[in-house]
Amino acid sequence: MSAKGRVKCPKKQLPCLHGQMIIRVLDERSDPGPLPLGFGALPGNSGESKELEEAAAVLARADDDSGLCPTLEDIADMETRIIQIKPDCREWKLQEEAALREAGEVIRQGGLVAFPTETVYGLGGDALNPQASCKIYAAKGRPSDNPLIIHICQFEDIYRIVKQVPETAVKIAEAFWPGPLTVILPKAELVPYETTGGLDTVAVRFPSHPVAKKLIEYGGGYVAAPSANASGRPSPTLAKHVAEDMSGRIDMIVDGGEVGIGLESTIVDLTAEVPRILRPGYITQGMLNKVFGKVDIDVTIIKPDSGQPPKAPGMKYRHYAPTGRLVIVEGEAGQVTAYINEQTAKDRNAGEKTGVIGTAEVLEQYHADVVKCVGSRENEEDIARNLFTVLREFDEEKVTSIYSESFSSEGLGQAIMNRLLKAAGHSVIRL
Repeated sequence: MSAKGRVKCPKKQLPCLHGQMIIRVLDERSDPGPLPLGFGALPGNSGESKELEEAAAVLARADDDSGLCPTLEDIADMETRIIQIKPDCREWKLQEEAALREAGEVIRQGGLVAFPTETVYGLGGDALNPQASCKIYAAKGRPSDNPLIIHICQFEDIYRIVKQVPETAVKIAEAFWPGPLTVILPKAELVPYETTGGLDTVAVRFPSHPVAKKLIEYGGGYVAAPSANASGRPSPTLAKHVAEDMSGRIDMIVDGGEVGIGLESTIVDLTAEVPRILRPGYITQGMLNKVFGKVDIDVTIIKPDSGQPPKAPGMKYRHYAPTGRLVIVEGEAGQVTAYINEQTAKDRNAGEKTGVIGTAEVLEQYHADVVKCVGSRENEEDIARNLFTVLREFDEEKVTSIYSESFSSEGLGQAIMNRLLKAAGHSVIRL
């Protein structure tokens, strides 16, 4: 068997960062014979000792068929069960607790369970099980260098999965945990690279949703969970959205009703000298400034992707996109409505089915085939909660050309615009 044959991550399967690393190292050796135990002692590889030791650990895990990176083919066509849980834990009875224990056991056994959080529905797997993380990537069709967030159910659990908990992490947790905030810290050895997208940092969140907290507890305490949608699609705010994308790909969906916020968590990098927002969310820059005095914002939040490896979910790839083409229009309200009406008329004449994302204040002025109200500008929380649902509804109605108003770049509006820009592939018309 060739040297490449020993890496159980074939090209047709999900990209495996460590598999690629092992192949590269082996290809550089003149003798592709059996791998010795002491990788670091190989001649000519002194500069790659750490890399090779990591490769050895991966090969040890992949020494049997369980080491194969699963593909969508491997997990497709399974039976996906849906269980309903009241979002208010005060209303739970024995059957709700039993159902959540069962869902937790699915995660402990390496399976995948979608569940509600206060932000969006998450797709959960055992964060400390490399195969479970690979299954998440496969089910979503997600690039394997896009890190997963580890969800915990009590603050003390963070000490096992990060190398060191700085004072900044304690301060931010005291202010916003449990809640819609994720922190980036150096990872501990316990956390597999399959979960971190090959990075030496780990994203950690302590959610506030009672269903999420209980499921994480029953699932072993460490649940990797990106949004429970097919990669690139709008994030799910209802269980039916999860079912549209994930039925037949995952073991179970916990239906806890509509989520409260509707946008993914704020992500803050605490490895930088000054805390830096990598993804805006419900916890705004202003709120964080009150804790730290000053917080930076990553430039990729409002600019096209940089091509750098993503340090947090949502930084590198197009996300949240409807099937139809989406364009954001910026300018004075009257100019925006006039321009959008002009463009939708042209698109309709060209055979397109047109749509508009508008606010309550000017909604009646639009003349597209499908006009969706995302909320009032007086209530940005409503806009955030409705945005992904509206994007999915355009797909349901087979709209091919969509125009959206723009929103404030301050406060929660910054998070709304970040998601819209990603969904539109940064296609913006400025009047």
